[in-house]
Amino acid sequence: MLPEKLKQRGFDTEFTFSASRSSGAGGQNVNKVNTKVELRFSIELSMLLSDNEKAVINEKLKNKINLNGELVLTAQAERTQLRNKEMVIHNFYTLLAKALTVQKKRKPTKPKISSIEKRLKTKKSRGENKVLRGKIDF
Repeated sequence: MLPEKLKQRGFDTEFTFSASRSSGAGGQNVNKVNTKVELRFSIELSMLLSDNEKAVINEKLKNKINLNGELVLTAQAERTQLRNKEMVIHNFYTLLAKALTVQKKRKPTKPKISSIEKRLKTKKSRGENKVLRGKIDF
């Protein structure tokens, strides 16, 4: 699923935002401005996700889900709260799209006969080189 298709569902109504002071270097701006943005999205209470999608998200994103069943994402890289809010929303949609994308099943393949022969031939030549490195009998 693409993030654009997810945006059309209207998840924005189910977001809960909170702002706090960012950590790290930054001087006066960090000490007095709440630029760090935290997005909380309750998976269990969401009306826009099916039960199957909720189960997949709970399984794949369990490290980002708290005990209350909320998906919690933060952003604090930018200097303004608005940019951090945009960044955390973008991260939410890409994370959700990645979690809901179904991976293709891998088809096991066998090596070709020519590649097997080539591998054995190179192994033989390497072995011969190593034999030549040994002691010489006089």
